[in-house]
Amino acid sequence: MSPLRRSRGPDGSYSLYYASDVHGSDQCWRKFLGAGRFYGVNALVMGGDLTGKAIVPITRGPDGVHHATMMGEVRTCRSERELDELREAIRYNGMYPWTASPADVERTGSDPAEQGRLFEQVMLAELARWIAVADERMRDSGIEVFAMAGNDDPWSCDDVLRAAAYVQFCDDRLVRVGLHEMVSCSYANPTPWNSPRELDEEALYTRLRALADQLERPERAIFNFHVPPYDSGLDGAFEIDPETLTYVLRGGRPHEVAVGSTAVRQVIEEVQPLLSLHGHIHEARAATRLGRTLAVNSGSEYNSGRIHGVIVKLDGDRVASHQLVSG
Repeated sequence: MSPLRRSRGPDGSYSLYYASDVHGSDQCWRKFLGAGRFYGVNALVMGGDLTGKAIVPITRGPDGVHHATMMGEVRTCRSERELDELREAIRYNGMYPWTASPADVERTGSDPAEQGRLFEQVMLAELARWIAVADERMRDSGIEVFAMAGNDDPWSCDDVLRAAAYVQFCDDRLVRVGLHEMVSCSYANPTPWNSPRELDEEALYTRLRALADQLERPERAIFNFHVPPYDSGLDGAFEIDPETLTYVLRGGRPHEVAVGSTAVRQVIEEVQPLLSLHGHIHEARAATRLGRTLAVNSGSEYNSGRIHGVIVKLDGDRVASHQLVSG
């Protein structure tokens, strides 16, 4: 039997909590799941960039003592409690613990192909652990949970999300969020980092438009597009030199530019959905109006263990309220 979904509010409204760009932070993922009950919403929507960026090897010496170097600091663990605390600290900072022998660490460190295979293996295992926690914690809550990957996430993540028992994989498809339709897209326009999911603006527009054309009631719909619309106030970031991957300076200061997608903006302006949810640009936390559409970037501060999100209350074909929150 399917769990009972949380009913709409006494005024007929439906509320959701959106967050994005947790980048492997165990603390942020758990806070995301806890936000449902804390804020009393009907649904949770995770907008992508789920995975972390690094492995921290933990080695065991012949004396049984474990050692690791995390963020330039050597950590020593002489008990299981200290070892558990180290693993927790690594996950808190959006990285993945890997316990191995010194010989395995040395062998892997000298083989780039093996490093790639190991990283994907550890990453997928940690993501599967996250999804298992979500399935168990949320299945009797009555709160719907939707999740997709983002442009930084390898394609193999999608299989883990599809296999969830309760969490609903929503990328590149139309799903129902209460009485509203939601279409989602994990792609971004090109970035200096050549991430796994990027499309040029023309191809991205074609993809987004095909998703939007599935909507029966566009005026009541939700867009869940990882990348924000271009020049919207939701996409300001320091310009990066694509050759050196360093900040471009103007007058000795980093130069801020709009880096969002023209395709995303065009589809929003054409379709005018009720709500458009975005992440991707961590520092561009804001809300704006594009015509009748409320567009929001929840922002991200994952490496501090704080999660940024937005609570949106929907009432038919209008947004009754929205609030940017942190915790």
